Amino acid sequence: MKPWYARWATALPALTILLGGLLLVVWLGTDGGRGTTRRLPGTDQAPGGNPAATINPVVAGQVVTGSGVPSKVGESWNQFRGPNRDNISHGKIRLARTWPATGPREVWSVDCGEGYAGAAIQQGRVYLMDYDAAKKQSALRCLSLADGREIWRFAYPLALKRNHGVTRTVPTLTDKYLVAMDSKCNVLCLDATSGKLQWSINLVREYGATVPQWYAGQCPLIDGNRVILAPGGPEALLLAVDLTTGKPLWRTPNPRGWKMTHSSVMTMEFGGRPTYVYCGSAGVLGVSAKDGAILWESTDWKISIATVPSPLVLPEGRVLLTGGYNAGSVLLQVKETGGVIAPQVGYKLAPEVFGATQHTPILLDGNIYATRANGQFVCLAPSGEVRWTSPAGDSFGLGSFLYADGLFFILNGDGRLTLADPSAGNFHPLAQAQVLKGGESWAPMALADGFLLVRDLNRLACLDVAAH
Repeated sequence: MKPWYARWATALPALTILLGGLLLVVWLGTDGGRGTTRRLPGTDQAPGGNPAATINPVVAGQVVTGSGVPSKVGESWNQFRGPNRDNISHGKIRLARTWPATGPREVWSVDCGEGYAGAAIQQGRVYLMDYDAAKKQSALRCLSLADGREIWRFAYPLALKRNHGVTRTVPTLTDKYLVAMDSKCNVLCLDATSGKLQWSINLVREYGATVPQWYAGQCPLIDGNRVILAPGGPEALLLAVDLTTGKPLWRTPNPRGWKMTHSSVMTMEFGGRPTYVYCGSAGVLGVSAKDGAILWESTDWKISIATVPSPLVLPEGRVLLTGGYNAGSVLLQVKETGGVIAPQVGYKLAPEVFGATQHTPILLDGNIYATRANGQFVCLAPSGEVRWTSPAGDSFGLGSFLYADGLFFILNGDGRLTLADPSAGNFHPLAQAQVLKGGESWAPMALADGFLLVRDLNRLACLDVAAH
């Protein structure tokens, strides 16, 4: 027979459980149980009592109006890389060919949360995806192009930590709608005039997207009555939704499990087929604009760290892929043989020859222009030969560039703006000025009505670059 202390040791766990149960019954019958409810799956709510806000914080957003008013309606820069998504302005306002030593006149400037998000311009309004770290709010801001005063902002709760800046995306606009993606892959559609929410999608929860390293950098594409997105989810590599409702129209399968990158979807016409081209995490593909079916794909292009520039579509079925992190560039030639579409590698370029780390090159009059890894501005022939470069040692870093009225505007990472004329067949600077002082001036620029929008890490500025 076991000694008495052994029998007590054996029974002790059961007695402990019984005593705990009795105490719980007593507690629930007193004040200790008041105000408690049983927690069921799906019943968690965000502050304010809106269950949907837990799934998608955008639905908790509110419009706050300001004192700004739109400027007179004129030209637009209504999306990433401008109206034609080519980073070329087709405006009719003549631009200045030189500046005073102090640079072009600063019309206005506003403070921003940390980031590299560029602005869009439509109907005298400036739209910017921003973040208020103090309030922990994502904010889509609408400013007056005339003076920078805020017309309204649509703000909603979003917890974010600094990660080499916070914002990286550019809104996309029609005359009526505005579509944007925030840092955590929430897609929102607002009334472009009032800021009223029309619909929103959480690409992570609804389509299995993975937020890229350093947050989302993809800029939505509006094509007619559709919004084209690239979630990179298990069953939706690309996605088309209705512009007015956000309802899905088609999905592109993702058999290889490619993830979302910082690259944006671009359009291409191949063999009479409207096509969307996208760089996923481990390759590039073209899909049918009609139904999202995969037309072709290639694993000859991938960047292990971060794919940032978007595909540059060239004539005759060619696509140039370029990037940083020692990736260099690859030209794909898409061909159709016997009804089968297949891309072939035309050439590869080492990063020291041509490799744009951050900004997508510009195709202009048959030549390709970009800033390569060592910071030099480069003119590349379609054949892959370098025609000219800016002087060695004069680095443009990760700054952006655009083309307008026969001129290149090139911003370096420290906020120095260069005006250059490519018609001379070499790098021919006309003017330079320090226009920003905050560092990390990496955001895409925007131009409309002779006003150039530039930004550094914490400040957006409007410069008057028109000829007077």
